[in-house]
Amino acid sequence: MNSQGSPARLEGFPASDGIALGRVRRVDWQVPEAPRETVRRKDRHQELDRFEEALRRARAELEEIKRRTEARLGPVEARIFDPQILMLEDPEVVEGTERYITENRVTAARAFEWRMLELTDLWARTSHTMVLDRLNDVHDVKLRVQSRLLGRPVPWDLGSTDDAVIVARELTPSFVARLDPDRVRALATDAGSRAAHWAILARSMQIPAVAGLGEVFGRTRDGQTIIVDGRSGRVVVDPDEIETQRFEQRRTRISGWTRRTPDAAPEAAVTLDDVAVKLRANLDLPGEATRARELGAEGVGLFRTEFLAVGRHAVPGEEEQYRAYRAVVDAFPSDAVLIRIFDLGGDKFPLFLRMPAEGNPFLGRRGVRVCNDEPGLFLTQLRAILRATAHGDVRIMVPLVNTSAEIAAFRELLDTAREQLQAEGVPCRDDVKVGAMIETPAAAHAAPELATASDFLSIGTNDLVQYALAVDRTNTGLAHLFDPFHPAVPRLVSRVVEAGRSAGIEVSACGEMAARPAGAVLLMGLGVEALSVAWPSLPEIRSLIRGCSMRNLREAAAAAVIAADSATVRRALQVPLAGPFDVRPSAGDR
Repeated sequence: MNSQGSPARLEGFPASDGIALGRVRRVDWQVPEAPRETVRRKDRHQELDRFEEALRRARAELEEIKRRTEARLGPVEARIFDPQILMLEDPEVVEGTERYITENRVTAARAFEWRMLELTDLWARTSHTMVLDRLNDVHDVKLRVQSRLLGRPVPWDLGSTDDAVIVARELTPSFVARLDPDRVRALATDAGSRAAHWAILARSMQIPAVAGLGEVFGRTRDGQTIIVDGRSGRVVVDPDEIETQRFEQRRTRISGWTRRTPDAAPEAAVTLDDVAVKLRANLDLPGEATRARELGAEGVGLFRTEFLAVGRHAVPGEEEQYRAYRAVVDAFPSDAVLIRIFDLGGDKFPLFLRMPAEGNPFLGRRGVRVCNDEPGLFLTQLRAILRATAHGDVRIMVPLVNTSAEIAAFRELLDTAREQLQAEGVPCRDDVKVGAMIETPAAAHAAPELATASDFLSIGTNDLVQYALAVDRTNTGLAHLFDPFHPAVPRLVSRVVEAGRSAGIEVSACGEMAARPAGAVLLMGLGVEALSVAWPSLPEIRSLIRGCSMRNLREAAAAAVIAADSATVRRALQVPLAGPFDVRPSAGDR
């Protein structure tokens, strides 16, 4: 309880789906400070040798963690450790430290501390989420090497707790990779985002997690009861009886939906008045495809491909990409698989791509704009995607489109890739569907023109809300302003649906909004034909669809379009949700 004796409720970013109740286990890992010592001139070589040995041992440890992660989770997840391994060989790190040892005659620990502080300060001068997530890797490496140089153990022993909820200012991928999901119930952090490497591992390990809570570490103590809802982004410290009952009800419902899946999966998502809605899955990694299929996904509505590029020093090769795309297509041989080309820029920065410094990267060089600037990178990707089309119904999504000219330019690049493959005798389809992602108000208003130039439209609700409201969706301080039920949002979606209907093409939605009951009600009621949601949300949304009447959904959506404020929109959308669905506003709507 807080000082008033009531539960402390915190809102953050959903990082890994699931809900859990357990006991707080605070992990306060800090990089040890190096003593302020100098060395004699003749001892400098000894310090250089100590530094080299610390790097060697740190590299060996990370290679072993990578090996175990690959055996446990797969090669894609294991590659998360490549940036750290490469950092140990980076001349900026190694040569800079050696120079301090030689020129300033300080210990290896002191020299390494100085150099890492310099690099951290350099990289921290941005608020870009992906860059800040890279700093998380820097701290992981720094802790590992400094602990070796100072002869101290890495402070990550969790003891014998069996119902632990790890609470920390931030976590590291090497820490999360060692966790036992049978003992660790959930994760909650002050900082971080869904894109952090540790969060990706948590999702693969199916450990619920919430990031970006801001002050959860300072507001908890070991042993407190805590609820972590990785779907809504909500954390409750010292829950009262009402909160505990709500948790038990939600956990029971989720468990029931999942248990029924083997029987329910073959059934289509059909409303009570026999209107079918395509229910597809959003995937971050190829390994998620099998689980999504088991949960009844009718294909893939968004396969994010950035995992192949972000955090890497080298451009991903065509064969590696083809294998990743082929793995997903093989999991859905009879269903559509919508692959989004690299959505780089904004909060996604591959190390091999020299992105220019931008004051506002979300409004800068990102999405289709990077495709236009880096045709070689995307030509390789399109060749890999086209090769995968020989095995199923693969469709291509183009992010952040505003004009039909951008679609036309993309088709030219796609034609080049197809002509190359055909000249080489490599099989691929020549009727691949290309869709524009509607993520800006401009695109929503230009939807009639984009629909004419595209084979389908996909509404990316995360960015559409962000740009419509001018609110950074990664900024926890603005969370209260990021509102997918602002009256402007249903009106924009309505315009897009009408444009698709007039052109006779499919309109789908693939943002977080589709995975929330109230959001799904709005989208379906407005006429969106296919919903694509995070794969753990499939049972809940299927249950919602099968328990609703499309007539009621349309009535609720019509009321939402003419509503004067967000509260009225929400009230309208709650009407069809007479069942056990949580429609409270939350960070999960982000």
